[in-house]
Amino acid sequence: MRQIRSVLIWCVALVWLIPALIFVIVASYLVSAKRYDPIVKKLARALFFLMGIRLTIEGRENVDPRQTYLYMANHISMLDVPLFQAVIPQLARGVEAEEQFNWPIFGWAIRRAGNIPINRKDVHAAIPSAKETAKRLQEGLSMIILPEGGRTLTGKMKPFKKLPFHLAKEGHVPIIPIGVSGLYRVMKKGDWNITPGPVQVRFGRPIDQKTIDSLSVPELRDLVRERIKQLID
Repeated sequence: MRQIRSVLIWCVALVWLIPALIFVIVASYLVSAKRYDPIVKKLARALFFLMGIRLTIEGRENVDPRQTYLYMANHISMLDVPLFQAVIPQLARGVEAEEQFNWPIFGWAIRRAGNIPINRKDVHAAIPSAKETAKRLQEGLSMIILPEGGRTLTGKMKPFKKLPFHLAKEGHVPIIPIGVSGLYRVMKKGDWNITPGPVQVRFGRPIDQKTIDSLSVPELRDLVRERIKQLID
């Protein structure tokens, strides 16, 4: 029964998602991202509704849409990408595994949208992506990075990588921690079954530039991880 339900949900999701991705590709050639991003956010929220996933959002008052931020969150599922598109109340682009940019339609859409591919297996190969992310932040574009570097296998957060916090210090913008709860029950890595249910997203208070500058990279990593853990707990 669970498998049949999952197949039906995937069919509905793909019927909705593929036209949405094509819309992103076409719109990216015609208008600026700021023009089409509000429509994409509505499409992303509708996707979760159609999949039977009820989103609850807390702490959005901590986000000033006029401010540039580096968002950091726990990494749970392949649904993370549309989830952050649905809930972050401003234009923001993500740093994603480079292999995803080779996926049909999806890869083209995220590339045209302006997301940045990163090599998760080789820290030296990932440095150019980190520098490009810091450059985007300095230019005023908010970015999303998931510092675990891969999806959880247990529902608990994995150790955080150091590289995201080097770029956080170079980006010169506040960090907003995000805690996502409930998504692991909906869909786990390696399991294509979907269990509809509630998902909670909590935005934490920004970590300001003065605090970021005052901490070492390991200290900043530990602070952000603790803030995200509190938002999940």
